Amino acid sequence: MNVPPVSAPSDGVAIDRILPPVVDPDVEADPAIASQSAPRPAASTALLVLAVLAVGYTLWAAQDLVLPVLLSMFFALIGNPIIRLLQRAFVPRFVGALLVLTLGIAGSVALGRQLIEPAGEWVRQVPREVRDLAPKLRKMTKPMLDANTAAQNIARAAGGESTTRPVEVIRTEINDPYKALTTTPRMLASVLAVVLLTFFFMVYGENLQRNAIALLPTRQRKKITVEILQSIEREISRYVLTISLINTLLGLLLAGILFWLLKLPLSEALLWGTVAAVLNFAPYVGPLIGMLLMLLMGFVFYDDTLQSVTPAAIYLGLHTIEGQFITPIVLGRRMRLSPLVLILALMLFGWLWGIVGLLLAVPLLVCVKLVLAKIEGMDGWAKLLE
Repeated sequence: MNVPPVSAPSDGVAIDRILPPVVDPDVEADPAIASQSAPRPAASTALLVLAVLAVGYTLWAAQDLVLPVLLSMFFALIGNPIIRLLQRAFVPRFVGALLVLTLGIAGSVALGRQLIEPAGEWVRQVPREVRDLAPKLRKMTKPMLDANTAAQNIARAAGGESTTRPVEVIRTEINDPYKALTTTPRMLASVLAVVLLTFFFMVYGENLQRNAIALLPTRQRKKITVEILQSIEREISRYVLTISLINTLLGLLLAGILFWLLKLPLSEALLWGTVAAVLNFAPYVGPLIGMLLMLLMGFVFYDDTLQSVTPAAIYLGLHTIEGQFITPIVLGRRMRLSPLVLILALMLFGWLWGIVGLLLAVPLLVCVKLVLAKIEGMDGWAKLLE
């Protein structure tokens, strides 16, 4: 019997019409593997840009909802290491969280009672002090101002322009009492929301994390996710607590120097120490604002030029020691961030959320870096932030 030879497929004939497709039994048995093996269509650049813009607009528009959640998570990260120490001493997590939150609120209230009087006095005296400060600054800058005025007059005369002063437009602002009436309850509601959310994050954060991990399909994914989340949560908590302690010690040291060496009243010294500690959460921008405030305070309190710049010089020296030696030694290289990336993050979050965004920019950026470092294949993006 003659068997006809099998001819090769001609051009334009698909191979899969002749031979049946080979199916891996493991892939056919597990739909999840099959979906992973299938190629995913790449998203277009325009779609990614639109998604980033949509997320940014959402964060800005929903800041009244987003900021209390982020602040409560920030405070919960500060308290979690303390709660773990209390748990090792056989204190229940609920009791430990309540104790930490109560002590934090009591300390904030006590500090606020000490600072509210000098802060209010400064707010009332700033316009008058600035008017009194103007002659001093005018006397110091008079040679430069005279030279600048002479150069402008020469340029105008050469161009045939008049040397008369331009017309000044004065704008008046009408205070709206209804706006002040509605702002206070909203602020109190935001503070209450931050306190309650902080307590719930401290107590039920682990249960929420555990329930979210239970939604993952495979055991291996659950194990990897648990390791990543525990490592990130531990390191972020340690970082936030360490930075908070460093900034607190910096503020206390500055207040002590202002009180003992420069003979400022204790309430004034505590006020400026607290301002320095809070501003130090925003690198570069915060110390720059602190330097300007210290210069203003020095010119207000002292008549001599050398004494006037002494508070700013002390603040600059303390910040240099803290930023160049103490913080890098304590935190190490893992938490190091690129100054350029840090400035961009401060600009972005400051534009989105104001002063609160400046305070949260560094913890959020550190969290992003740690997440990228733990995910396989994203190590390069984590190194890009250093």
